[in-house]
Amino acid sequence: MSATLYFAFVAAASLLLLLPGPTVLMVVSYGLAEGRRSLWALVVGVALGDAVALACSVAGLGAVLAASAAAFTFLKYAGAIYLIYLGIGMLRSGAALTPKPVRSSPRRKFAHAFAVTAVNPKCILFFVAFLPQFVSHAAPAGPQLLLLGLTFVLLSALNVGFYSYLSGTAGHCIQNPRFLRRIKGVSGSVMIGAGLLTAAARE
Repeated sequence: MSATLYFAFVAAASLLLLLPGPTVLMVVSYGLAEGRRSLWALVVGVALGDAVALACSVAGLGAVLAASAAAFTFLKYAGAIYLIYLGIGMLRSGAALTPKPVRSSPRRKFAHAFAVTAVNPKCILFFVAFLPQFVSHAAPAGPQLLLLGLTFVLLSALNVGFYSYLSGTAGHCIQNPRFLRRIKGVSGSVMIGAGLLTAAARE
C-alpha cells in the first residue's frame, strides 16, 4: 500500500466518522447530560466495538481478496457502488440527529457504546464495502487490512472524544440543524468521491 493510498484512507475515514449517526447520537446524548465525565467509558466501548466489527469484516475480506484478482475487482466495484449509494442518501437526508440528554453509569455507557458498534450489521457491511477501496492487490491483503483496521479504530476513538468534549462544552452547536446539514453534505460528498475515485484507481 502506497503512502498516498493510506493517507487517502485516513482523510476519508476521518470525514465519514464525523457524520451524525447512531454512535454520534449516543455520544452527544451522554455528553449533553454529563459533559466530559462520559468520555472514557464511551471511547473504550466504541473502540472495542469497532474492533469486533472490523475483525468480523476482515476475517472474510482477507480470504476473498487473497482468492483471486477477479474476486478483488468484483468486491472493489461492488463496494464503490455501495459507497456512492450511501453518499447520495446522506445528501438527500435532512438533519435527523435529535440528541436528548441521557444519564447513566460508566458501566452502562461502556456496554451501550460497545453494543451500538459491535453488533450493528450495517457497520460490518460498511467495513466490507469501504476497506477494499484502499487495499492494493499488488501486496498481501492481510497486513493492509490490519493496518487500515487499527487506524480506523484509533480515528473512531478520537472522534468519540471530540464529540463528547464538544457536546459537553458547546452542545448548542451540535443540535443546530444547519450545522448537521453541513456535516452530512460534506460527508456525503466525500463518500461519493471515495467511491468514484477508488473505482477508477488501478492500484
